[in-house]
Amino acid sequence: MDYEIKTQGKFNYIEEGEGEPLVLLHGLFGALSNFRDLLDHFRQYNKVVIPMLPLFDLNILETTVSGLAKFVHKFIEARGYQHVHLLGNSLGGHVALVYLLKHPDAPVSSLTLTGSSGLFENGMGETYPKRGDYEYIRKKTELTFYDPAIATKELVDEVFEIVGNRLKVIKVIALAKSAIRHNLGEELRDIKIPTLLVWGQNDTITPPMVGEEFHKLIPNSELHFIDKCGHAPMMEVPGEFNTILHNFLNKLKK
Repeated sequence: MDYEIKTQGKFNYIEEGEGEPLVLLHGLFGALSNFRDLLDHFRQYNKVVIPMLPLFDLNILETTVSGLAKFVHKFIEARGYQHVHLLGNSLGGHVALVYLLKHPDAPVSSLTLTGSSGLFENGMGETYPKRGDYEYIRKKTELTFYDPAIATKELVDEVFEIVGNRLKVIKVIALAKSAIRHNLGEELRDIKIPTLLVWGQNDTITPPMVGEEFHKLIPNSELHFIDKCGHAPMMEVPGEFNTILHNFLNKLKK
């Protein structure tokens, strides 16, 4: 991705475009490249912001969903954003939810979750310490998608680099376990802002029933399923994902 990475204090982020901030939170094995198509599209309408979550930089006690939610709170505060549209994929969705539950007065106008943890997930972190086995990591990465071809060599290499680093593996497992422990359940009824749920019909990590459960628990939510799509719709079917998100954000303006 050829966008400039900006720095403010301890925060590194991408910020492109003008308008109401659309803040994107990536998942456990996420990278800025996950949002390339989304950024290219929405920078025409919004200020698109991708903070780099410090998955591997927090001390081990703060390497939790709550620790990351605290980071997001400080980032949004430091940047002075208002009328934020918050979007999270996988662990990023879970972080967004915890942030909103801890800060009910946060300057957030809408929430979008796609393949979010927080209720149930087949933990990717649990089985990753097979560190030296590239083929195993490739197959595991492919399971994220309906179409295994989306797991490019570049993407597999990124995951392989993470799991080849012992300290990073410890942090991945800490975050995965924190996500499983921090089940939100009935708390989700306290999320009152308009919420968009976009789920891959073929998501094996947070299966479709998870999207349905989020829809049942979050009062002001709408749920869209995308067929032939896995855990990261904004990567696998960016055109369809962008259309759904675009229509949702447009409705809020009326």
